[in-house]
Amino acid sequence: MIYAIVFLPLVGFLIAGAFGPWIGARASEFVTTSLLMICAVLSWIVFFNVALGHDHGYAPIIGNWMTVGALKINWALRVDTLTAVMLVVVNTVSSLVHLYSIGYMHEDPDRPRFFAYLSLFTFAMLMLVTADNLVQMFFGWEGVGLASYLLIGFWYQKPSANAAAIKAFVVNRVGDFGFALGIFLVFQLTKSLTFDEVFAAVPGLEGEKILAFGLNVDALTLAAFLLFIGAMGKSAQFFLHTWLPDAMEGPTPVSALIHAATMVTAGVFMVARLSPIFEYAPAALAFVTIIGAVTAFFAATVGLVQNDIKRVIAYSTCSQLGYMFVAEGVGAYSLGIFHLFTHAFFKALLFLGAGSVIHAMHHEQDMRNMGGLRKDIPFTFAMMTIGTLALTGFPYTAGYFSKDGIIEAAFAAGEHHTTAMIGFISTVVAAGLTSYYSWRLVFMTFFGHRHAHEVAVNHSHDEPATKDDHAHSHDDHGHDDHGHHAPHESPLTMLIPLAVLAVGALGAGYVFEPDFAGHAYAEFWKGAIFTGEHNEILHEMHAIPAWAGYAPTAMMVLGFLVSLYVYVLKPGTAQALARAFPRLYRFLLNKWYFDELYDFLFVRPAFAIGRLFWKGVDGAIIDGLGPDGVAARVADGARFAVRLETGYVYHYAFAMLIGVAAVATYFIAGGLR
Repeated sequence: MIYAIVFLPLVGFLIAGAFGPWIGARASEFVTTSLLMICAVLSWIVFFNVALGHDHGYAPIIGNWMTVGALKINWALRVDTLTAVMLVVVNTVSSLVHLYSIGYMHEDPDRPRFFAYLSLFTFAMLMLVTADNLVQMFFGWEGVGLASYLLIGFWYQKPSANAAAIKAFVVNRVGDFGFALGIFLVFQLTKSLTFDEVFAAVPGLEGEKILAFGLNVDALTLAAFLLFIGAMGKSAQFFLHTWLPDAMEGPTPVSALIHAATMVTAGVFMVARLSPIFEYAPAALAFVTIIGAVTAFFAATVGLVQNDIKRVIAYSTCSQLGYMFVAEGVGAYSLGIFHLFTHAFFKALLFLGAGSVIHAMHHEQDMRNMGGLRKDIPFTFAMMTIGTLALTGFPYTAGYFSKDGIIEAAFAAGEHHTTAMIGFISTVVAAGLTSYYSWRLVFMTFFGHRHAHEVAVNHSHDEPATKDDHAHSHDDHGHDDHGHHAPHESPLTMLIPLAVLAVGALGAGYVFEPDFAGHAYAEFWKGAIFTGEHNEILHEMHAIPAWAGYAPTAMMVLGFLVSLYVYVLKPGTAQALARAFPRLYRFLLNKWYFDELYDFLFVRPAFAIGRLFWKGVDGAIIDGLGPDGVAARVADGARFAVRLETGYVYHYAFAMLIGVAAVATYFIAGGLR
């Protein structure tokens, strides 16, 4: 069964990619979507057998991949509760995105290529989550990066899409370099890269030092830190987050697939999988907590003022990933995975719901050009409201159980560690900001009246009005009407996935909370996540003061009321605030100026160095003194020789006389010596 789950998407990729031009777009859609639906059903069967049943997991070996000296890598598919959870998340969301894309991309001429890329991405993600060793995980890790590059830059005719794809690829390579160094260090320390062997060796390495950068540092702390650098890149954490909003250049289904449940959660999964290493590296866990806390707060502040409907949800994703890392940083790995699980449903619902809005608005993405859509697209409005309730943590929705659990765990851990208390404060504040910008999206899109483009503060960096995936000759669904028709509800192929995801957004938290982090914890995880003997965070979080438990709900209500006042009860308040605080508004609108800072610190110097080596070293020195220089001197000699070939006999006779005189002089001078 596990072989079918992993390799059926690869079969779909090969069929749609290799034979798509011959079998046609409709057949490509049917094949890839059908195979993903089968994978989703099989994944739920595995989940019930392994996670909820009595099967303790297995790791069938496909074959030996490589043997180099002491390094032996088998290609094996590790199936335990953690894998089963990820299989459900990846294949459920991917299958629904495939179905949704049939309606959303229905007029795009390159549909076979698009569906092939979707299936390739899913296969790479499945290879990552079923890896039984770090090399196999790295293979899936890089495969996901490649597929995301192809999907983000799907419309390669657009310079902005190409730039976004390259940016995502380059930023992820920075993180992946740290991940690779971490893998090297783990092998040096344990002489193995297979998880079971590495985890068995880790306790014996506690307290061991290693010389790095001229300092004696804790070996496991350094290894965990390097591995987490990879997670920072893939999961768009602070400092390596800049690729995520730009990735909105891809089609909306890509945004749902990459940024809701799969690629960006790879880092969260990796930290949970390697929990035996992180548990013995408390300093690294503190770093994970701080990065998660800062990311949750930073992304929430930026989301307050974004006007592109997809970018608001993208920054929400970035912020929620920060929550997951705060949970893992305080030792509550299961809560981090629980939030990953619930977040997949409501964030995919929001992204696909945004796509339905964009479809209704004929490519428009700027929320300032929307308003009053709840009457035109009532089903989409209902679905996005459900997604918003779950995201903001409305009681008994999916987000309420997982997100509030993280905040409670951070408070419990904060009684012993300052970094955890920073995580608590940051996540509570971010909960209020999340509620504000989430309801801002709903109110600007579905309430009020259709309004013209208004910009609160004019400046050179303000966001322009946008079209659906920046409408061009290959826009998201091929329409060329550009808003000449009234908003309309999406087709069933787009609405059915919304309904399915809404069920998960409402009920996944209530149904599975006892298993992920409650009384059935031990029977559910069966050792798939390791916690040290002193890690009692899941018990301690139930003993926190009542006010700490109610804090996220109070912030959720406060954010809703403020947003309601600003955008419904007293319209124009947001513009007035922006005019009153123009510098703060521009600071947030321009995403804390990280792109400009990185452009100044890294991009421009890199281009300057490139030009120096291109023009100065390669062009002037290597080519100038090498092949180009030699060729030029030969040409100079040829031109000089040509001038000697005049065609006059007396010139040749004169040259002969000079030659005879030179020879005679040589012999006479030699005889004198």
